[in-house]
Amino acid sequence: MSSVSVVIPCYKYGHYLADCVSSVLDTNPGLDIRVLIIDDCSPDDSADKARAIAAADSRVEVRVHEQNMRHTRTYNEGLMDWADGDYSVLLSADDMLTPGALTRAVALLDANPNVGFVYGHPVHFQHPGPPPPARTEDRGTTVWPGHWWLERRFREGTGCITSPEVVVRTSLQHKVGGYDLDLPAAGDIEMWMRLAAHADVGYVRADQAFYRLHGDNMSLTDYAGQLNDLLERKAAYEAVLTKCGDLLPNKAELDAMVHRRLARYALRRVVRAYDRGRTTTVPMDELLAFAADCWPDYKELPEYRGLKIRRQIGPQAMPYLQPLVLSAVAHKGREWLWWQSWKRRGI
Repeated sequence: MSSVSVVIPCYKYGHYLADCVSSVLDTNPGLDIRVLIIDDCSPDDSADKARAIAAADSRVEVRVHEQNMRHTRTYNEGLMDWADGDYSVLLSADDMLTPGALTRAVALLDANPNVGFVYGHPVHFQHPGPPPPARTEDRGTTVWPGHWWLERRFREGTGCITSPEVVVRTSLQHKVGGYDLDLPAAGDIEMWMRLAAHADVGYVRADQAFYRLHGDNMSLTDYAGQLNDLLERKAAYEAVLTKCGDLLPNKAELDAMVHRRLARYALRRVVRAYDRGRTTTVPMDELLAFAADCWPDYKELPEYRGLKIRRQIGPQAMPYLQPLVLSAVAHKGREWLWWQSWKRRGI
């Protein structure tokens, strides 16, 4: 019987814990599952709620920090110091697994020793409403070569994983090390890429987790936050190249690929600021400086050519003329896809 170690960090999320733990322990038959709840010095009754859950189920342990250690150190405490099952899961206390999620992921990992981690589709739902029904029927699995999957991430310049749907082979987790303390917001992206540099990647074609959207997620109008996200994402990709460069024969190509892509994302933010009449609230100069730092020839990129047109039109007129500017229509569609992926990664 395969064993799974599930780490649930908790800070002021005690009111979610019962549903979170139940989603792990009650719907995954045929597995040896242990749960560790780590309360990171919550100022409310979260620790008491965690202790009550542990008192009712011997499969659950609780640790309570005497001082707040922040999320990354808490992750590493559970994954690196405690987890000893065949597979490991990091699950936020406000999220849940779908029925049978661990059973499906473990079946793929058991059948493919070359796979380092497995993920699937996360179902996003708005708090306080209940999650929608999960699609858990068996629609098959996919295994991608790790380096192919890693190149896709560098080519796109974005992550494709929310986080709660991931199951990692514990031996590989211990081999590559814990989350990077210097990447508090993009450590998850960096971790998945680091794992993919060492092993293949599995995908379960089913809903594997529920991701809760609520007021504590990242603000959807935090324009400075969007710049910070780009800065940290850049640091995450560079960290992967530094830590795993000796495993990647196309390191130079990956480096150029992602820096060009990130420069284009920054320029799109500037372009969209003109289109939406937000040039006074979006950090325009900082985004342009970021683009120049990523890609010195940024003025040759198509987004910059679109920016020059908008500068000629002017920030006051551009929102009204947007439907007449072809590049504005194309940028709007691409920007929506990028922003959807960004806004879902609350920390």
